[in-house]
Amino acid sequence: MNLLEELRSLDPSDPGRWPLAARAGAVGVCFLVLTIVLGYIFVWNEQRPELQRHEDTEQTLRQEFKTKHAKAANLDVYKQQLKDIERSFGALLRQLPGKTEVPNLLVDISQTGLSAGLEEKLFQPQPEQKRDFYAELPIKITLTGSYHEFGEFVSGIAALPRIVTLHDIEIKSATKDAYDQLTLDLTAKTYRYLDEDEIAAIDAKKDAMHHPRPGG
Repeated sequence: MNLLEELRSLDPSDPGRWPLAARAGAVGVCFLVLTIVLGYIFVWNEQRPELQRHEDTEQTLRQEFKTKHAKAANLDVYKQQLKDIERSFGALLRQLPGKTEVPNLLVDISQTGLSAGLEEKLFQPQPEQKRDFYAELPIKITLTGSYHEFGEFVSGIAALPRIVTLHDIEIKSATKDAYDQLTLDLTAKTYRYLDEDEIAAIDAKKDAMHHPRPGG
């Protein structure tokens, strides 16, 4: 009887009656299968966290690639938007007078009130307040006249080619008897851009505040 016929003659339900060689072979096969299964499970459990880390890294890199690809694809759009912003900023900056233009602007503000028929009681420029790239110039103004004349004054200020804003507006009767004679108190603010030397001085001052000298 050859080996194949011997294996066919074995009764699976009664392995105790198998020949010694068959039983040893069956035990060896079972042991081999069990070893492979246990080894796979142990290796899988040990390597699974690392695999998960690699998968997370892959997802992160994919997302970064998509983000950078989208930015690269829209680079021309961003450049055009930057140019538009620079043009808009330049247009606004041109509405701010330079240091040498401020006296003429103050005259224009004063003349606007006089042209509206108002009597100027106070026109007092205050110390300017410097910001990052511009300076505010507050002016305390007191005018007397009628509501209609006040309206003309405000319209005239709005029509000036330079930026002038009105703050702290207060209207009250000029006298007890004349109801149509009113006093207008307000603070007008105009603005001028700082030149490069002034901006450099502000930056140097900020740097000195953030990085004081040792022993200072």
